[in-house]
Amino acid sequence: MLLGEDLLPMLMLAMGGALFVGNVVAIARPRADPKPGELERAPVARSVAMAVAGFIAAVWALASLTR
Repeated sequence: MLLGEDLLPMLMLAMGGALFVGNVVAIARPRADPKPGELERAPVARSVAMAVAGFIAAVWALASLTR
């Protein structure tokens, strides 16, 4: 294979981890100075749902890499 046998699980681990961490940080630290037209806080329900989806993807990819 061009870039290795584990390319897809590694990409899923990276994307899932980034999705999880980014949404958790968006919930934990809202913007100090939002520009006009921007939200003051991230929508909590959507951010939690996306963080859970990212966590599941990262765990699934990690399990695929370690089997």
